Amino acid sequence: MLGALICAMIGAVSDIRAGRIPNWLTYGGLVVGLTLRTILEGWRGLGQGAAGILAGGGIFFLFYLVRGMGAGDVKLMAAVGAWTGVRQAVVVMIATAVAGGILGVVYMVFYRRVGSTVRNIGELIRFHLTSGIRPHPEVSLSDPGSIRVPYGLAIAMGTLYLLMSNTTF
Repeated sequence: MLGALICAMIGAVSDIRAGRIPNWLTYGGLVVGLTLRTILEGWRGLGQGAAGILAGGGIFFLFYLVRGMGAGDVKLMAAVGAWTGVRQAVVVMIATAVAGGILGVVYMVFYRRVGSTVRNIGELIRFHLTSGIRPHPEVSLSDPGSIRVPYGLAIAMGTLYLLMSNTTF
């Protein structure tokens, strides 16, 4: 879990500073996480790490497909999943979703975009209910006027939650 946290924290700092999560971190995190799980737990560890990648990266990939999340966020969550394994990756994803929601509200209030954000959410829900899961032609991260929340920070917060919930003081 500590390796996952270190990977997520570096990703968060990079996301906040540059708005990007570097490939060397995400792919390196995948390889090192899987390698260490395999060395420490054998085939079972490799399987758990691979399942963690699929769970974390797979769920986030759906948001990427509709242009609601960047590719770096998807790869960072997959790397965290490689370190934590599938069960704990699910905990990280839930905690990350809560942290991301809180960050989204903070950004929305800070940038004074409450009304437009609520309208956009309504439009996205309507669009996806009538058109299925595909990118909205106007409301997406590619819109230059959209607020970009550094979701790497939410992933780091979710990973920190996992570490704190499994640590006894």
